[in-house]
Amino acid sequence: MIYKFSDIQPKEIIKGFKGKLVHGANSTIALWEVEEGAVLHEHSHVHEQTTQVLEGEFELVVEGEKIICRSGMIVIIPSNQMHSGRALTSCKILDTFSPRREEYM
Repeated sequence: MIYKFSDIQPKEIIKGFKGKLVHGANSTIALWEVEEGAVLHEHSHVHEQTTQVLEGEFELVVEGEKIICRSGMIVIIPSNQMHSGRALTSCKILDTFSPRREEYM
């Protein structure tokens, strides 16, 4: 299956986080447009997650470790690890989740 992000309607999953979502059998890919100042409250989930900031700066806290994510960086968040964050600027972020995020479908 071939998808174009430009053809996908965004969904605001969390206030300030608008995602274009693609679901495979075992994974979900999310391209987020994040408003400056938007907050991702601390949480965990069974899904392994990779986070790549494409544009902007995002402060990510994983298990108490603060990381300022910028373009060119990839962070892997293992399953069930507590994490949170906030957009220091407006951002574009590409996340992958495995297994797929059923609640985002």
